[in-house]
Amino acid sequence: MRLHRLDITAFGPFGGSQSVDFDALSAAGLFLLHGPTGAGKTSVLDAVCYALYGAVPGTRQSGQGMTLRSDHAVGNTRTEIRLELTVAGRRLEITRQPPWERPKKRGLGTTLDKAQSWLREYDAKAAAWKDLSRSHQEIGEEITQLLGMSREQFCQVVLLPQGDFARFLRADAEARGRLLGRLFDTHRFAEVEKRLAERRRAAEAQVREGDAALLADAHRMQQAASGAMELPDLAPGEPGLTEAVLGAAAVARSTAREQLTVAHCRLTAAESAQAATERALADIREVDRLQRRFTQAQERAALLEERADGYRQAQARMERARKAEAVAPALDLRESAEADHRRAASAETHARARLPETFAGAGAAGLVAAARRAAEELGGLESARRAEQRLTELVTERTDLERQERADEEVLAEAGSWLAGWEESRTALQARIETAQEAATRSEQLGARREPTRKRLDAARMRDQLAGDTDTAAEQVRLAREQTLGAKAHWLDVREQRLSGIAAELAARLEDGVACAVCGATDHPAPARKDAGHVDREAEEEALAAYQGAEERQAERERHLGVVREALAAATAEAGDTPTDRLAAEYEEVERQYERARADASVLHSVHEELRRAEAEHERRTADRQQAEVRAASRVGHRERLDREKALLEEELTQARGAADSVAARAAQLERQAALLTEAADSARAAEDTAQRLKDADARLADAAFRAGFDTPQAAATALLDDTAHRELQRRLDAWQSEEAAVRAVLAETDAAAAARQPAADVEAAERAAAVAARRTREAASARDAAARRCTELDRLSERATEGVRRLAPLREEYDRVARLAGLAAGTSADNERKMRLEAYVLAARLEQVAAAATVRLHRMSSGRYTLVHSADRSGRGRSGLGLHVVDAWTGRERDTSTLSGGETFFASLALALGLADVVTDEAGGVRLDTLFIDEGFGSLDDQTLDEVLDVLDSLRERDRSVGIVSHVADLRRRIHAQLEVVKGRSGSVLRQRGH
Repeated sequence: MRLHRLDITAFGPFGGSQSVDFDALSAAGLFLLHGPTGAGKTSVLDAVCYALYGAVPGTRQSGQGMTLRSDHAVGNTRTEIRLELTVAGRRLEITRQPPWERPKKRGLGTTLDKAQSWLREYDAKAAAWKDLSRSHQEIGEEITQLLGMSREQFCQVVLLPQGDFARFLRADAEARGRLLGRLFDTHRFAEVEKRLAERRRAAEAQVREGDAALLADAHRMQQAASGAMELPDLAPGEPGLTEAVLGAAAVARSTAREQLTVAHCRLTAAESAQAATERALADIREVDRLQRRFTQAQERAALLEERADGYRQAQARMERARKAEAVAPALDLRESAEADHRRAASAETHARARLPETFAGAGAAGLVAAARRAAEELGGLESARRAEQRLTELVTERTDLERQERADEEVLAEAGSWLAGWEESRTALQARIETAQEAATRSEQLGARREPTRKRLDAARMRDQLAGDTDTAAEQVRLAREQTLGAKAHWLDVREQRLSGIAAELAARLEDGVACAVCGATDHPAPARKDAGHVDREAEEEALAAYQGAEERQAERERHLGVVREALAAATAEAGDTPTDRLAAEYEEVERQYERARADASVLHSVHEELRRAEAEHERRTADRQQAEVRAASRVGHRERLDREKALLEEELTQARGAADSVAARAAQLERQAALLTEAADSARAAEDTAQRLKDADARLADAAFRAGFDTPQAAATALLDDTAHRELQRRLDAWQSEEAAVRAVLAETDAAAAARQPAADVEAAERAAAVAARRTREAASARDAAARRCTELDRLSERATEGVRRLAPLREEYDRVARLAGLAAGTSADNERKMRLEAYVLAARLEQVAAAATVRLHRMSSGRYTLVHSADRSGRGRSGLGLHVVDAWTGRERDTSTLSGGETFFASLALALGLADVVTDEAGGVRLDTLFIDEGFGSLDDQTLDEVLDVLDSLRERDRSVGIVSHVADLRRRIHAQLEVVKGRSGSVLRQRGH
């Protein structure tokens, strides 16, 4: 990675735009970045880191990018960092703008602009830049992948912080482990340790779970064996548990099988005894059944003898009924004829009762002739019916004409009344429209006045508020100036005191035999001593920082006063000198008039609609009046025609209806009379026919009764039975015969007769004996089944336990293997002689590489005196392999790095930083780091050591590297000609670049 150019705008202490040409600085190999304390040397490195990763190094990184903005930047200048570099053979340009709160374009206050990022690549063929991405995430992933380093690694390898490596030299193993772990990303080895520990715990849990399941099966087997099985007193995971459980299970199964054999023998004996008692019970029950059967047959035979007379009477009744069945058809015929004759005679009487008395003695022929005459007269009334219907229609039409005439008269009266006031109503509506239109015009005029009046009122209120703020801000500026003057005077006093005692400060660095930096003498007979009131460099820097802080606060308050005064001037220019209460009253008056005008103008649309509806109503009523007048004129001729036709029809109908009220009434009389005569004639003929049929039926009935042997037809009718009575009588006869046959059959059975001669059977005693035998059999069967279930359950549980043991065997082997690996990686195993964790072992190997790479440069810096070596001794909290010692060639002894002096610690830490940069670079994939920065620490070196350190740094050019030294040591400005100076001032810092 080689840096080419850096552009900074409104970043950190740089209020304006600054540029750094790294190509020009890197031409000499070494270049110096210097400037006074607080000028912004480190901010240049921060800008490089922010351009690459979107964040500044270490503790300077905050949660909000807005803190990166320079306090010296003008209001509308956007903070921006642009870096041009070459990495992995690609020339890239990265531009980043952190988020910032800029002033609003309209009104007061600020608004937040989001962060922006651009990534471009230079296309050599097209000789132009092409855009790659504007995504923060994509740019971050691309740069991290190209560099092969995270932000932390970059800040440790490229921006070499000497203070961190000095602490690294003196740190314990834990602190070294944390730094090396971040740089070399050994988290994966820690993850291996963690995963092995997790696998060990998981395997152990599976083994314990398997043992717990085995013990659970053992408890179930103990319950199934009814306590005859003893369990081992072992917990899950303890050795020997499997063998103990399987052995106890085998003993329990053997005992259960013996118990099953005994129970089976007892069940066989009980079943044999039960079978014998059941056979005896069946024999006794059969004897009891035959005895009861024979006794019941005797009782039924006696009952049949008692009921013999009823049986003979039923037989005689059935015989008479069979003879009467021959007379039944004649009886039915006679009943039918009699019923028909009664109905016909009743109908004739009813029909004659409705006829006039003139037809009381008429026969059937006379009634037929009278009905014919009435029908002929009815046919002659058809024409009169039509005339009467037309007369009804004429009356209806005449009534409709009168109704229409009354309706038209009402329409004419109503239309005339409404139209009489039309002109007055229209004039009133037009006046209301004109008034509303004037109000609308007035509302628009007042609306144009409202906004300027309101703005003047707001400006006046702001003017009043800013007047008080200006006084307050002016007072704060006065106080800040006084504080700044006091702080400056204090700083000058402290500086004067330090200059007065600088000899004591220089004398503190003198060593016997070492040349004085001022006079060059090696003897120091009377070095100056620090008095009680001596002021050191730290006190001077504190006084200077206090003065600079007071100066910055004064500038901030002066800027605030300027902003307030500008705002006051703007508000005064807009509001003028008019008092605020007068402007408020003027605005309220305009607002009131505006609201009133809007209310008056709001009715304009509704009045327009009202006028439109009134005009439509005027047109409708005018048309209604004209149509009513036309209809009235046409009704006069129609009414006269209806009257003439009505008179003719009334004359014709008077002759046709006779004494009836109407033709229809006369026609109804004739229709009713003809119908009654016809009905009476029909009923008279039917009565004559049914009388003759009844006479014939009587003769046939008398003949049939005589032939059947009955004295009279009534006797035959009495002997007849209906279907229900016949079936009931037949059922009784059949039941008697069946019962008699069944009794004779039972009494004839030899087995029943023989059983009746034996003593009475004792069924209850036999049943009790059989119940006792069945209970004993059930008990034996239950015992046999319980023993069989016990054997089955023990076999099942034993088989499951055996299968569980087989499944658990590979898990036990895996657990043993994983436990050994986890203990070895965690450093707790006896096989791990140094008790080193896996991550510590990898870090120790990396530290060994770093120490070897650092020693190459440390030899040159220390003139071959010191060598860095890593130690595998235990230190810290049990770590080993992360110790770091230095071998002193002058004494031949190995000692701890914490014993090095300040200067020795600097060049040792510098060598360590350079060595670590080489190793991390190789670890990151061999990415070339052509630009390095070394931050501070050179002030602790003497001239000779400084020359050696600079020679080592200058040798880096052999690998085409350029090194930037960040320091304010004055001697370096004489030794290094390529320089980038940071100059601070009241309006912010600026950069000055000087070539070699």
